[in-house]
Amino acid sequence: MQAIRSFFIPNWSSDVRLDGKTAVITGANTGIGKETAKDLAARGARVILACRDMAKAEQAAKEIMREVPCPKVVVRHLDLSDTKSICQFAESIYNSEKALHYLINNAGVAMCPYSTTVDGFEMQFGVNHLGHFFLTFLLLDLLKYSAPSRVINLSSIAHTMGRIRFDDLAGEKNYNPVGAYAQSKLANVLFTRELAKRTEALGVTVYSVDPGVVNTEIARHISKPLSTVIGMVASMIKTSAEGAYTTIYCVVTPESQLHNGGHYKDCAYNKSCRAGQDDATALKLWAASCHLLSIRWR
Repeated sequence: MQAIRSFFIPNWSSDVRLDGKTAVITGANTGIGKETAKDLAARGARVILACRDMAKAEQAAKEIMREVPCPKVVVRHLDLSDTKSICQFAESIYNSEKALHYLINNAGVAMCPYSTTVDGFEMQFGVNHLGHFFLTFLLLDLLKYSAPSRVINLSSIAHTMGRIRFDDLAGEKNYNPVGAYAQSKLANVLFTRELAKRTEALGVTVYSVDPGVVNTEIARHISKPLSTVIGMVASMIKTSAEGAYTTIYCVVTPESQLHNGGHYKDCAYNKSCRAGQDDATALKLWAASCHLLSIRWR
């Protein structure tokens, strides 16, 4: 088992400090997000846990503050399935923060039964892609003001199975939980690619991350037998802390050593699947996302 783990866990570490830096991490009350928050706080960053469940977020913040010397951890409510909540969160950030150096779009739902967000979007596409797309749109001015800054979008190996179904983004015609999840994760990669082109000259760089197979709460909607198997396999491969390595890598590695708009896995550049490199699809998805959210983002 140890030999298997050694093969999948990158041998990487960094002592880079982040004093004076501010990071927003969505879904930071558990799993990869929480471990990312703990690491950045330990490096001296001010870390904002952007979470839907405030009780769990407060508990996570307390645990981080117990484990990390002199942490700067703040909790803010954010429900990515509700554009009104996203607007309120963004407003709170502008009112309380002088700068934002890292936006880590980490939260997500996976393979859930068909449901819709408050605004009527299919839940996985709505939360995993549209919610983070809208959040980034709203916080971009602060990211530009704080440049050099970075946006990091958590994707998944599932993006390799994805296809953007422009004729059925709502999943109303033929909903499949796995297909919908894969579509949302491919959307994360395509959003990264297009956003990077638009913001590089502004000092904002963007990266997508495949954290690997990690046993986190995102698997809560998977059927119990399959979830048990995934849990057993994941326990042999990566802990949540190990799953956070590549996100942290994309935060602390010098910009000159990273590929803007690139996809990262196991603390290294890793080309996405061919669909994730399709610029025409990325541009079409950008336009469709703006239309669905009723925003103008040039």
